Amino acid sequence: MAISTHIPNPESSDPTITGLILNSGYIKRCRLPGRIIKTPFVGAILGCWALFLGMGLVMLGYGLQGPLLNLRALLEGFSPAVTGIVMSCYFIGFVVGSKLTPILVSRVGHVRVFAALASIVSVSALLHAIYISPVAWITMRFLTGISFAGLYIVAESWLNENINNETRGKILSVYMVVTLGGMGIGPLLLNTATPDSFVLFILVSILFSISLVPILLTVESMPTFETPRKVKLTELNREVPLGIAGCFITGVSNGTIVGIGAVYAENIGLSLAQISLFMSAALWGGVLFQWPIGAISDKLDRRSVLMAVTFIASLVATFALVIRPEHILSHLIIIGLMGGMSFPMYSLNIAMINDRLQPDQMVAASSSLVLVAGIGAFFGPMLAGGAMSYFGASGFLFFLAIVHASLGFFALYRMKNVPTIPMEEQGPSVYLPRTSSIAMAAAFEDDPDEALK
Repeated sequence: MAISTHIPNPESSDPTITGLILNSGYIKRCRLPGRIIKTPFVGAILGCWALFLGMGLVMLGYGLQGPLLNLRALLEGFSPAVTGIVMSCYFIGFVVGSKLTPILVSRVGHVRVFAALASIVSVSALLHAIYISPVAWITMRFLTGISFAGLYIVAESWLNENINNETRGKILSVYMVVTLGGMGIGPLLLNTATPDSFVLFILVSILFSISLVPILLTVESMPTFETPRKVKLTELNREVPLGIAGCFITGVSNGTIVGIGAVYAENIGLSLAQISLFMSAALWGGVLFQWPIGAISDKLDRRSVLMAVTFIASLVATFALVIRPEHILSHLIIIGLMGGMSFPMYSLNIAMINDRLQPDQMVAASSSLVLVAGIGAFFGPMLAGGAMSYFGASGFLFFLAIVHASLGFFALYRMKNVPTIPMEEQGPSVYLPRTSSIAMAAAFEDDPDEALK
């Protein structure tokens, strides 16, 4: 919520004013006696501090939990195929949660739903260490997926309520950095204990539980929430088949990297500390490449950018096959490039879909796009795990190379057979994670404040 403050004439000779420079909503330097000047951007950040802190802690726990389960599964004798199935069940739960959460929110409100779901993921984290079997872990991953879908929806609807047209893109970029950044730091916590003990599972539970504190203590009011109307996937597929295919392949790729990337790293002989760096590099690569890829896609045919990104990802995965296990730095660079090409693909596909749809169609399409990506993320770890069981560790890279190349060739086919959209008709790109639902829909609206009314 922006706080307005009277700002004296900058040409005044008042020596207490050391300089006020405003640029696109950012305040760069200002000092006035006894008061703080807040721009709309700063005001929006302060209005959402509890959300950012709470979600940052949640994503720290999420970033730690994934590779921890990978490593513990290997220690317990789970095959890569079984581990892939276990990790894939998170995304089944995510799809179910995206449908269930709006019903819960409409009945009991945002705060109660957030508290209940955070408690469920906290308890589930501990149960992984108590009941060690594929069936128990499949159940826990399913419940975790349901809960995380709800946490994202609650958080993003709150975020959308506290921002407007002037600051929307910047605030959503901050949200992107918080979520992916938290996921990127999480794997580094593997170094605090060994995966064969209870300690790391307890740490995951603590992070999930403590995320409730800023949310429950905030004085900001919770937003209103309305469920978006349904839209048929067949209609979207007729309008933008490349965008739908792109969302699916992005889900496959991202789900594979996050779901069983640590299994691959362990199979090629990396140590625990190196595995933590490996997983962190993948996620931070996604953070670093988000803005450049989005900016380039605003100036070129998005299909050509998507084609280039997917082919680069495929080549990087293929090149990684010849790197020797002892070349640790090379592996970190390779996985950073893979994450840098793979994670921004979702935002790129959403921008491409928005170019083809009317503004009022985007809200209705958002839940369907999350569903498509969730289905892809379900199949990714399971199929990649099967490939690793058959081909060994190299199956992970073969799988990623093939799925990215297939999307690249489809983009090339569409470019040759479907005219491009004039640059002046393209909407702006917005940097969002694959999990975004409410915020990503509103971000593309010509009048986003009216989108959810």
